[in-house]
Amino acid sequence: MVLNRSELISKLSSKFKSFTASDIDYSVKKILEHISKSLYSGDRVEVRGFGTFSLHNHNSRTARNPKTGELVALEKRNSVHFKPSKELKSRVNNKN
Repeated sequence: MVLNRSELISKLSSKFKSFTASDIDYSVKKILEHISKSLYSGDRVEVRGFGTFSLHNHNSRTARNPKTGELVALEKRNSVHFKPSKELKSRVNNKN
């Protein structure tokens, strides 16, 4: 099952009746925006009991196209890395 943002908002709205869907939508957008801004500025984001988001740096290098064998220059880039917490791992593995 894939849970997109709108489905998350509707599930939270049905669970927390005291908040409107627009309030929950605003809160989810702000949380994701804050995580994005923190990662953009190079900070690490830790959500206790869930996991840690961080950036991994990849230097520029020459790679090979597997289909043609042609050399391709890859530029320096960053990627987002997520490391789940022990608590999340145990929940996923039904050890809780």
